[in-house]
Amino acid sequence: MKFKPFTLSLLAAALLSSVSAIPAMAQNTNTPSIDRTQQDIRTRIQQGINNGQITQQEAQALFQQERSIQFREIRFKQDGNASPQEREAIRRELEAMNADVDRMLANNRGNNNGMHTPGIDNREERISARIDAGIASGKITRAEAKKLHQRERDIQRLERRYKSDGRVTQTERRRLQQDLNKLNADVDQLLRNERHYRR
Repeated sequence: MKFKPFTLSLLAAALLSSVSAIPAMAQNTNTPSIDRTQQDIRTRIQQGINNGQITQQEAQALFQQERSIQFREIRFKQDGNASPQEREAIRRELEAMNADVDRMLANNRGNNNGMHTPGIDNREERISARIDAGIASGKITRAEAKKLHQRERDIQRLERRYKSDGRVTQTERRRLQQDLNKLNADVDQLLRNERHYRR
C-alpha cells in the first residue's frame, strides 16, 4: 500500500505526538486546588454581575486579570513540572485577585454591617497607581515595585480576613490605615530617590 508524502508526514506527526504525550501525562502538572480557586473566583464574579455588584467594565478587568494568571500557569507547566515555587506564585496572584473581587463587591453594595471600606480601598488604588507611575518614571525599580506590590497584597489579604466575619471594626480599620501609611511612606522615599527603602 502506497502512502503519499503528505499522508506519511501526518502519520508521523500523529505518532510522535502520541509518544510525547505519554511522559507528559505522568509529569507533575496537576493543580486541582488552584483550578478550584479559579472556578470559585469565576463563580463569584458571575454572581456579582448577576446581582449588580460588579459592573461589566469591572468584570472585563477581572477576566483579563484571570487570563494573565492562566497564561502564566500554562507557561509554568510547559516543561512538564509545576514547581512548588511556581504553584505558590499562582496562589498569591489568585489571592490578590480574590481581594480585588471582594473590594468590588464591597464598594458596590453600600455600607452593609460595617463591611464597606471605601477610604481604605481608594488609598490602596492610589498607592498602587503611584508605584506604577514610579516604575514608568524610572524612580522605582521592578524589584522594588515587586516588594511594594507584595506588601499591598498582604494588606488586602488582611482586609479580607477582617471582612470574613461580616464586619470591619474601628480597631481593624486603624490597623489597615497604619499599614497603608507605612507603605505610602516607603513609596514616597523611593519617589524622592531616597535609597534606604526597608522591609
